[in-house]
Amino acid sequence: MRKTKILDEHEPAARKPARNRKASRPERVTMMDIAKAAGCSQAAVSFVLNNTPGTRISQLTRERVFEAARALGYMGATYATPTSYSGLDNVIGFAVDQLATSPEAIVAIEGARQASWNAGNVLLVTQTLSDPVMEPKAIKALTSGGISALIYMTIYTREVELPPYFYKLNIPTVLLNCYTADYAFPCVVPSEIAGGQSSTRHLIAHGHHRIATITGEIWMQAAQDRLTGYRRALATADIPFDPELVIEGDWSASAGYAATMKLLALKEPPSAIFCQNDRTAIGCYEALKDAGLRIPQDMSVVGYDDEDISRHLVPPLTTSVLPHLAMGQWSIEHLNPESLPGKKRYPITKLECSLVKRHSVAAPPVKRPKIHRSEQNAQ
Repeated sequence: MRKTKILDEHEPAARKPARNRKASRPERVTMMDIAKAAGCSQAAVSFVLNNTPGTRISQLTRERVFEAARALGYMGATYATPTSYSGLDNVIGFAVDQLATSPEAIVAIEGARQASWNAGNVLLVTQTLSDPVMEPKAIKALTSGGISALIYMTIYTREVELPPYFYKLNIPTVLLNCYTADYAFPCVVPSEIAGGQSSTRHLIAHGHHRIATITGEIWMQAAQDRLTGYRRALATADIPFDPELVIEGDWSASAGYAATMKLLALKEPPSAIFCQNDRTAIGCYEALKDAGLRIPQDMSVVGYDDEDISRHLVPPLTTSVLPHLAMGQWSIEHLNPESLPGKKRYPITKLECSLVKRHSVAAPPVKRPKIHRSEQNAQ
């Protein structure tokens, strides 16, 4: 479980660390930094700093977390001590367009479930498929059943145009992984631009200058934002953007394989590849191994999403966390009597996509390795 601090792509750098610390800190202090300094898990840091109810964390660990957070300058950052939606026996509705496409919906529901049960609330879930006929029926079934609040989620991050009946709901309503153009609902999405930027900066910090990226379907906002983050990181490091190093995929392992082979066929192949999801990285791994290249000695690879498979690849994949668990928890924590639809404008809240450093990144090779393509790849 991971829960991260709220941030914005244009958020200023964290405060400078205390004077008695010799080592310089990154621009943005994360909960992962605090966990490392305090000698505990990132989940423990999240629960301590957010005062999550129902967690059994020792007072000694709590004190270590607060001490590390203060030393790193994190205490000056913006984070709240939230309370879950109050009241016993409340029933909270959770409507999501798709459940089976990917694990993100289940993870977000689990985050909401944890936060709901901490306050004694029940969560009712329905899948709508965004069907123009069945979705209104599903929402009506929830509301007529006596729910006290509603969370509305889309599986792909996007702007949604909600029908008029949403604005007439007389219960607190929060949007998860989506938002409206009129900002009429509290909403939370992943901080994808910052995530793409962090992934690319990690490769640059290891000395890479020729960095490729394999995107998802570029019409999707997540792919656009991660690509924007990639380009920003290059620009900040004064590395020219090379369009031939950007290959569009479709989030699949097969697309990752094909895109990697295209990159290896370039006159000047990259020394690192930023795969914009972990499934793409799986295909990338296979292509590199078929070409006789070692990871990370010959090619560094970074993924995105932190799916379970990423830690079992050989070598384990450096990747970024999609904060759907934290987003589900955030949604429950921000249901309150004031969050009625259309009553005021709400900013889009973005949660950090923390980088998980494993063993798939190293300094670029001094000499470009010879690529040995198998007979199958040559066809």
